[in-house]
Amino acid sequence: MELGDIKSPVKKVTRRRVGRGTGSGLGKTSGRGHKGQKARTGGGVRRGFEGGQTPLYRRLPKRGFTNIHAKNYTEVTLTMLNKSEATEVTAETLVSEGIIRKINDGIVVLATGSLEKKLTVKAKRFTKGAIEKIEAVGGKAEVE
Repeated sequence: MELGDIKSPVKKVTRRRVGRGTGSGLGKTSGRGHKGQKARTGGGVRRGFEGGQTPLYRRLPKRGFTNIHAKNYTEVTLTMLNKSEATEVTAETLVSEGIIRKINDGIVVLATGSLEKKLTVKAKRFTKGAIEKIEAVGGKAEVE
């Protein structure tokens, strides 16, 4: 192996040089065509612009509303609780163990899967099935 045989691990893409003669294939108008708004410097239109016609986003009716008081809970299943090493499970312990990423407005425990160990779970909300399954194993479900 010689020093000249070494290839770069990253493929180098050369920058396209426009307006450098007809031989380049992108001379004269530099790939912009002849005249018009898009051929000019700084030309072009914003997203959704339809040439002065009322754009689609204004022609369509408004629908629904956003509830500003809605709570965004992080969903936690019983299968996820099995992965926890702690005996008293809170939102903070789940984040520190890497089971969930964000707490948002609190956690809601869902009855998906089955619980295999006795745990004390503290959360903002529980489903009825989740409470039944936690207490069936001998654990406790506490609402924060």
